[in-house]
Amino acid sequence: MIKTAPLLENVDHANDIQAINQWRQTVEMQLDQYYAIGHPIRDILRARACSIDEALHFLWTHVGLDQTPLSLFAVGGYGRREMLPCSDVDTMILSEQDLSADQESMVSTFISLLWDVGHLKPGISVRTIKTCFEQAAADLTIATTLIEARLICGNPQLAKWPRRIVSQTWTDKTFYDAKVQEQADRHAQHNNTESNLEPDIKNAPGGIRDINQIGWIAKRHFRVNRIYDLVHLGFISEFELGVLEESESFLWEIRDHLHRLTNRDENRLLFDYQREIAAKFGYVKQDDQHPNYPIEQFMRRYYRTAQQVSTLNEMLLAYFNESVITPRLPNYERQIEHVNEHFKLVDGKLAVQHHKIFSEKPSAILEIFYILANRPDVKGIRARTLRLLILAAKRIDQNYRANPVHQALFMSIIRSQHRLYETMLAMKRYGVLGNYIPAFGQIMGLMQYDLFHIYTVDAHTLLLIRNLNRFKEPEFAKDFPVVSSVFQRLLRRDIVMLAALFHDIAKGRGGDHSELGAMDAIEFCRMHGFSERECNLVAWLIQNHLFMSLTAQKKDISDPDVVMNFAEKLGDMEHLNYLYTLTVADINATNPKLWNTWRSSLMRQLFIQARDVIRIGLDRPVDYQMHIEENKFTASELLVKDFSLDQVEKVWQELGDEYFLKESADEIAWHTRAILQHGDNPEPLVMIRGHRRAAQDAVQIFIYTQDQPNLFATTVTVLDRMNLDVQDARIITAEKAFSLDTYMVLDRFGTLLADPEREQMLKDALIHALSTPEQYPGLLQRRIPRILRHFDIENTVDITLNGALLQNMVEISTLDHPGLLAKIGGLFMMQGLDIHSARIATLGERAEDIFFVTKKDAVPMSAEESQLFAEQLKAALDEASHQIAHSH
Repeated sequence: MIKTAPLLENVDHANDIQAINQWRQTVEMQLDQYYAIGHPIRDILRARACSIDEALHFLWTHVGLDQTPLSLFAVGGYGRREMLPCSDVDTMILSEQDLSADQESMVSTFISLLWDVGHLKPGISVRTIKTCFEQAAADLTIATTLIEARLICGNPQLAKWPRRIVSQTWTDKTFYDAKVQEQADRHAQHNNTESNLEPDIKNAPGGIRDINQIGWIAKRHFRVNRIYDLVHLGFISEFELGVLEESESFLWEIRDHLHRLTNRDENRLLFDYQREIAAKFGYVKQDDQHPNYPIEQFMRRYYRTAQQVSTLNEMLLAYFNESVITPRLPNYERQIEHVNEHFKLVDGKLAVQHHKIFSEKPSAILEIFYILANRPDVKGIRARTLRLLILAAKRIDQNYRANPVHQALFMSIIRSQHRLYETMLAMKRYGVLGNYIPAFGQIMGLMQYDLFHIYTVDAHTLLLIRNLNRFKEPEFAKDFPVVSSVFQRLLRRDIVMLAALFHDIAKGRGGDHSELGAMDAIEFCRMHGFSERECNLVAWLIQNHLFMSLTAQKKDISDPDVVMNFAEKLGDMEHLNYLYTLTVADINATNPKLWNTWRSSLMRQLFIQARDVIRIGLDRPVDYQMHIEENKFTASELLVKDFSLDQVEKVWQELGDEYFLKESADEIAWHTRAILQHGDNPEPLVMIRGHRRAAQDAVQIFIYTQDQPNLFATTVTVLDRMNLDVQDARIITAEKAFSLDTYMVLDRFGTLLADPEREQMLKDALIHALSTPEQYPGLLQRRIPRILRHFDIENTVDITLNGALLQNMVEISTLDHPGLLAKIGGLFMMQGLDIHSARIATLGERAEDIFFVTKKDAVPMSAEESQLFAEQLKAALDEASHQIAHSH
């Protein structure tokens, strides 16, 4: 039992606000001490509410309101006695009639005193019974607060009115429907998922509001004061109540820490607080763990808790609807359809034929999901059946998994043509998937502390399966035309589905998750009747599920050697088709913001080029000269109507073979036409167009100008100032010291090509900057986004020699931030290095960029020079990271 210092022993009169404030501070210190020695958070919250009751009762009496027929009620969280350090103290003064002048004066004095008391944030409403009726009928929020109104002091005859008002203004059905819609709207504001990177502990799915929702609806109907009372009424079981109370206590503790850290009513578990709060719960880094391991384990507990709350919220609200609301509808007649000996449809939802189905026929645990996946008309599972199913799922063990009937049922679900994602999601929520595949159970709620993976591993995995399934639907074919066509030609879609299910299943174990996941998959596939060849194909896809995206984003896929090496790794069209569909679905399920038409074009280009190589034959070497001649011939065909071949050749003879090997015929013609039209004009030439293959959000910028030392640094600085993100850069230096530069950029605002004024502004800025190289534009100082300051990315610089190109390949991994590329360009310029090409990849908070460079004489750096420059470059990046970490 928690006892705090009584108010009347510390304060003589209510005007002594300083003494009341001192007493409040004493109470908070005592509550801190109780919490520190292990008292439950529930007792702490209740004790705080009781101390506030005492203060309000004292002030109420002092101003003489105890001599009036008015009443003071606690409402909202305060009404439930759930008071955190910075919670609002929501109260209502209720009267039968309009206030008299004297009563208004006393109420005004009472409110003024409340505001003077420290550590209180009063929210006060003054209502008559009549206005209560009017406002409750019009405002769901007011009606909800009245349900939990608790009399603190005053006229006891008014205590019955708040709930009576709600009963008379809202029916069970109207209140239920309104609260369910309110919850749906609230969930939509949080992406309808428990797995947000920075969740709102109070309002997001699986948060405290979802627990309150159960209480509000049940209390409205059953007229009880506590959720515990619902156990005796059969609305909730002892076990379910235990889960809810344990979850609620955990969420309350998080909110309590948030209040104390921020000194305000903060409900968002931002990156700013996650590490410190994880430590409060005992999650601290051990010697052999990576720095973010404690945060990931703490957040895993949160996500699992939120999942439990969401499931119980769904089930209990459905139970109330099915047992209370629907049967009382006018002219209601229960619709029953017998599905088989185990199940029936009741009002469109699956229900067991009798309550012992799952214990007598364990295969029914999977059978219900098979029906769910293959009957589009089924609306879901009845709440009573859900209760039985959740309990039955706990009995799935190795004997259950080894049963051939169960294995066949599971694979039938995987091969379902209809609602596979929704079915797998239900299997996860109700405990079946995690018990049937224990390794999947281990990744449930597992997050990665970065901005690249925005979903938990289990949520990402199921979204990947959803994306694969969508490739066969016409409405998605227009967005994914090539991959949809490939997916629909796959002979065994279950192979790619299993690869998707297992591709990340070993994350969090340590070691290479691709290798460990492949081993798990082989064991699973063998158990489920796959041939050895099919097992190996699934395992290969898991081992190589990152290979295509890394090749497309980090290597120059216009280089025939890169494509040949990629094709040789795959070996045949079957592996290519499976990997292509898996890769596209995987990227879209990792972070939808990463997928744009630029990345789409890279994947599509690599797929088509590899397909052509495989079809021609992997044993045929690349004919570089033929490739060059084909590009020249096709480009000349596009130019001969306007220019003579002599004019064209005069431009081309200044360029080396690498240009014609890596640029497309269309781009060669575009560049050549622009150069010939520009003539002898000494001003830099700048051309802008939408990328033909990358579609709407990728913009090509072509620059033809006198070569100069700071060309790259100057250009990317201007592009950064214009809110353009460089994705790819290619710099070709002609023999007469002119540079042909092509930049592929993404427009942060998406207006560049549609806004002639902005397009001209960009051209003018580039021309001015490149015409006055002595006036280096300098970096635009941008505010570092808050969220980036919480990531400690290890800066790495790796410099190797590309023997074929005779260029140094500089690979940089660092924290992404505004102006990064311009800073790097400036460092190259200071070192006297020429950049020939660059591949820019931003993956969440991490930038992974590759540059191909030489010294000014077109000679690569020596090993010693490379090592020295790598050290200098890393030191500069470390200094930038230090400044970001300490920026405000």
